[in-house]
Amino acid sequence: MNFFNAADWVVIVAYLSGIIGLGVWFGKDQRNTRDYFLGSKNTPWWAIGFSIVAAETSAVTIISVPAIAYGGDISFIQIIIGYVIARIILAIVMVPHYLKGEIYSPYQLLEHAFGQSTRKLAGGFFLLSETLATGVRVYVASIPIILIFGEKALRFGTGDPILGAILLFVLLSLVYTYIGGVKAVIWTDAVQFFLFMAGGLFTIFYIPTLMEGGFGAVMQKAAEGGKLHWFNPQFSLAMPFNIWMGIVGATFVVLSSHGAEQLIVQRVLACKNVADGRKALITSAVVIFPLFLIFLLVGAMLWVYYQSNAMVIPLPEGRPGIKKHDFIYPIFMITAVPHILKGFLIVAILSAAMSSVSSALTALASVSTMDFVKGISRGSRSDEFYLRFSRYSTVFWAAMLIVVAYSSQHVEYVLNTAFSLRGLTSGALLGSLALVVFWKRAPAVAICIGMIASLATMIWVSKIQIHTHSGEAGIAWPWFTLIGTTVCVGLAWVVRAVFGAKSPLLKGRRRIH
Repeated sequence: MNFFNAADWVVIVAYLSGIIGLGVWFGKDQRNTRDYFLGSKNTPWWAIGFSIVAAETSAVTIISVPAIAYGGDISFIQIIIGYVIARIILAIVMVPHYLKGEIYSPYQLLEHAFGQSTRKLAGGFFLLSETLATGVRVYVASIPIILIFGEKALRFGTGDPILGAILLFVLLSLVYTYIGGVKAVIWTDAVQFFLFMAGGLFTIFYIPTLMEGGFGAVMQKAAEGGKLHWFNPQFSLAMPFNIWMGIVGATFVVLSSHGAEQLIVQRVLACKNVADGRKALITSAVVIFPLFLIFLLVGAMLWVYYQSNAMVIPLPEGRPGIKKHDFIYPIFMITAVPHILKGFLIVAILSAAMSSVSSALTALASVSTMDFVKGISRGSRSDEFYLRFSRYSTVFWAAMLIVVAYSSQHVEYVLNTAFSLRGLTSGALLGSLALVVFWKRAPAVAICIGMIASLATMIWVSKIQIHTHSGEAGIAWPWFTLIGTTVCVGLAWVVRAVFGAKSPLLKGRRRIH
C-alpha cells in the first residue's frame, strides 16, 4: 500500500537536503582538529544544550517511549528525575575539570592523573560499547522505517530493505559529519531536536481532534485506563519502574553517559568556558523532562484512540530489540495523519535517527584520533595529518556502524550483547572519572584493575535472576551503572592501599590540580 503522496515526499526530501546543506554550511571552515572536534570553541551554549538532548534521543527512543505508555503507563517518567539530577551534579562538579584547560575527551583527565594506560583502556571501552550500541540502534530504527516507507522504496539497488534503511541513516549523516565535524553535528542536532519535539507536540494536540470530547475526554479515559499512573514508591532491583530507580539508579546512569562518555562530553568540551558548559547542561536538564513526558503522553493517547475506536491494529511481530507495541506510533503516522503533516512526522523520526548516528561518528573519530593516534605519537605529526586522519576515521566508523547494524539481524547474541554493553561499561567509565576528582594521583594498575573488574562483575550481574511477586526477573538496567561504579571505585581503592601511596608505579604521574 502506498502511504505517501507527492507532498509528503517533498517534505522528506526537503528535510534531508536542508539538514545536509546546513551541516556543510556550518562546518565548511575546518582547518585543524580543534575546529573539527571542538568546533573552534565558538558555538553558542544554547545550541550545545539542545544538541545534548538530540544526541541521546534516537529514533528508537521516539518510537519506543510511546510504546511504553501504550502497553503500560507513564511510570517511566520517574527515571527522568534522575536524568535531571545528574545534569545538575555534572554542571557543578565536572564541568570545571573539563574546561580548566583544552582537552578533547574526558579520558585525557585519566592520563593526567593516573597514566596513559588508563586513558587507553577507557577509550577502548568507549569505542567498543558505542560502536555496538549505535550500530544496533540503527538496525532497530530501520525496522519501523521499512514499515513506513515500504520495502520497495528502501532497496536502493541492494535488494535488501534493511540494508537500504541502514545506508540511508548512516551515509546521509556521514556527509555533513565528514565535512563539518562537531560544529556541523551540533547545529544539525539543534535543528533536529526542535523537529522531533514539534512532532510529539503535534501528535498530542492532533489526537484529541479525532475524538469526541477533545483533550479533556482523552485524558480522562487515559486516567481511567491506568495509563497516567506515574508514581511507584516500592523499592525493587527489578521492574517495574520505581522512584528509587529514578532518583538513585538513573542519576548514576546519566552521570556516566553525560559525564564519562565522549558522546555527550564532547559537546561540553566545545563550550567557550565553564559558565557556558554549565548553561548547556542545565538547558538540557530543563528540556529533557518535558520531552519524555510528551512522548509518554502520546503513547497514553494512542491507547485511548485505538480503544475508543475499537480498532484491531495489525501489529507486526516483534523482533529482538523491538516489541510489537513499538510499531504503534509509526502505524498511527501512516494511517491516521493527513498528507504533508504525515511527512513532517516521518521527518521527526528521521531527524532523531540521523542525530544519534552523526553524534556517534564524531565521538568515535575524536577518541580514535586524539586519545589513540595523537596520544601515541605525542603530537609529533602536523595538524594537517591529524585532520586528514580524523576524516578518514569518521568514514571508518561509519562503515563499522553499517557492519554492526546489518549483522545484528543475523546474530541475535550480538544484538542482545550490544544493547546491554553500555550498561556493562558505564560503571567502569564513571568510576575511573570519579577517582580523578577524589584522588590527585594513583597507580595506573589500581584504576585498570578496578575498571576491568567492574566490567566482569556487570557481565555476571546482567545474568542474575531475582525473585519478584510475579516470578523471576533480572536486575533492571537503571541499577547497572551504580553497581559497576561501586565495584570500580572499591577495588581500585583496595589495590591502591596494597601498593601504597608512595608506590614506584606513581613515579612521573602528573597532578590535575
